[in-house]
Amino acid sequence: QIQLVESGGGLVQPGGSLRLSCVVSGFTLDYYAVGWFRQAPGKEREGVSCISSSDGSMTYADSVKGRFTISRDNAKNTVYLQMNSLKPEDTAVYYCAMRTSRYCTYVHTHYTYWGQGTQVTVSS
Repeated sequence: QIQLVESGGGLVQPGGSLRLSCVVSGFTLDYYAVGWFRQAPGKEREGVSCISSSDGSMTYADSVKGRFTISRDNAKNTVYLQMNSLKPEDTAVYYCAMRTSRYCTYVHTHYTYWGQGTQVTVSS
């Protein structure tokens, strides 16, 4: 059974940093692409970042470029999202998801496996 478990969310002041972790169990991480999504109250789920398993390439939404960094540790079967210079508009529930393809997309319906989400709140 494939499971994804996120951790690392919390309350942080504007300009602060958090690192989210997504531990994958039940499958070897290096075969599939993993994405991070977020959903704020009253808004649609949006793609934030993704890392492919074909060449390790990384993509970012325009809203987080230069502030967020995605990485993958295959030995630990874990994907990370380092979030720096956080803004109040980054407040959302963050989800990691895995799709049965090596390639990235921000179409959330193309992802088969999802974590339970972790809350990130950016506020002074």
